[in-house]
Amino acid sequence: MVFHLHISPRSIAARAACALALTALATGCARQPVAVLPEPAPAPVTPTPAPPLPRLPTVTALVSAPPASVGMDSTLPARLDSIIAIGLAEGAAPGAAVAVGRYGRLVYIKGYGTLDYAPDAPPVTPTSIYDLASLTKVVATTTSAMILEESGKLDLDKPVAFYLPELSAPDKASITVRMLLTHSGGLEAYAPLYSVANGSLRGRAAYLAAINSRPLQYAPGTQTIYSDWDMVLMQAVIERITGTSLDQYADGHIFHQLGMIDTRFRPDTNDRALRARIAPTTDDSLRGGRLRGTVHDANAWALGGVSGHAGLFSTARDLAIFAQFLLDGGTFDQVRILAPQTIARWTSRQNTVGSRALGWDTPTPGSSAGQYFSPRSFGHTGYTGTSLWIDPEKGVFVVLLMNRVNLRGEATRHAQLRRDVADAVQRAVLDAPLVDWESLK
Repeated sequence: MVFHLHISPRSIAARAACALALTALATGCARQPVAVLPEPAPAPVTPTPAPPLPRLPTVTALVSAPPASVGMDSTLPARLDSIIAIGLAEGAAPGAAVAVGRYGRLVYIKGYGTLDYAPDAPPVTPTSIYDLASLTKVVATTTSAMILEESGKLDLDKPVAFYLPELSAPDKASITVRMLLTHSGGLEAYAPLYSVANGSLRGRAAYLAAINSRPLQYAPGTQTIYSDWDMVLMQAVIERITGTSLDQYADGHIFHQLGMIDTRFRPDTNDRALRARIAPTTDDSLRGGRLRGTVHDANAWALGGVSGHAGLFSTARDLAIFAQFLLDGGTFDQVRILAPQTIARWTSRQNTVGSRALGWDTPTPGSSAGQYFSPRSFGHTGYTGTSLWIDPEKGVFVVLLMNRVNLRGEATRHAQLRRDVADAVQRAVLDAPLVDWESLK
C-alpha cells in the first residue's frame, strides 16, 4: 500500500514564516559589538591663588631691619665683612665705617678696624667722626643751594657776578651759577693758594680775589673740569644771599632739622670725648702737627675751616640719615626740607658734556659706584677716602667712610674697596634684575 504525503501550500507558507521569525529572533539575541565612548575631559582646575605678599609698610624715618625684610640677600653682612677686612688688610685705611639702607630700612651699619694705625687707637664705630673732604660739596653746599633755589632766592641761570660783583674779570662774566654746580665754568681744578709760593692767602676775600684774577682753563660751558673753586664761589653766593656763614646756614636748615647730631664744620677738639671719636688724617707742620678735627684740605683750612668744597665732618650714622632724606623725597621723620621734584632735578645728569648733575656726580665706567648702580643713581666721593652713592631705582644707599690719608701716606687701595662694596650691595638686591650698567656705557 502506498501512502502519499500531502502538504498544502498554506502549511508551507506558515512554516516559512515561522522559520523567518526564528532566524530574526536568533539574530536579535546574538552579542553585538558595543561602541565605547571616550571619557569626558576633566574640567580644568583653577589653582587657588597664593595670598599676596604683605606690602612693605612705609616708614617716616630710618629703622633697623634685616636685609631679607627688604628683598636683600641675608648673607650681605658676611660678604661686606669679608670685603672690607681684605681691603683694610691690603692697606686701604686703618679702619672704615659702612652703612647700607633700602626702603627706609638700615640693613647694615658697622665699624671696622681702628681710627689710626697706632697700637692704642680706638676701634671704629658707626659714630666715629670722619673728615668728609669733598662730600662737603654735596652734603652742605649743594643742599643749601637747593633750598635757596626752591624758595626762589637763587637763580641757577644768572651770572655768578650778579651775586658776587667782586667776580668782575671779563673772562668770568658769562659763568653762571649752573656752571659752578656742573663744574663747567672754565675754572682751574685746584691751586695751593694757601702756600707761601702763592702768597699764603687767608680768608674768603683773599680767595675770591685770587680766583677772579686767575685765568680760565677753557671757555665756560664747553667742558667739564672738576674744580674746588666752583664750590668756593658757590659758598660765597650762598653766604651773600643768606647773610650768614655756610656752616651756620647748613646747621640750621639741614643738620639740626634731620637730627644729624655729629655733622659739623670745625668740631670742638677741646672736647676730649668728641676728639677721641675723630679719625685723624696726616701730620702737617704748617697747621700744628697731627690733624685730628682740623680739615685735611689746606685751602679749606686757609678759608677758616669752613668752605664750600671741604671742611665738613660726619659719621656713617648721620650720612645714612642724609641719604634716606634724599630717597624719601626731601622729607625725613615728618620734617620737610625739599620737594621731591627739586631732588629729582638736581640729581639728574645735566648735559652730555660730562657726568655731572647739579653738585652731584653720576656713575661712569670705572667710578666708585661700581658696575651695577643705575644711570639714575647719584653720589660723590671725598679725597680722604669717603663716599656716598644713592640709587633711587632700587631705593638703596651705601655710605663708606675711611681715612685713607693717614700717617702712612695716601693709600690707593681704597678705590677698589669702594667699588667692591658698591657691587656687593647691588648683588644682594634679589627682587630686581642685576644689570651691568657699566658695560653698557
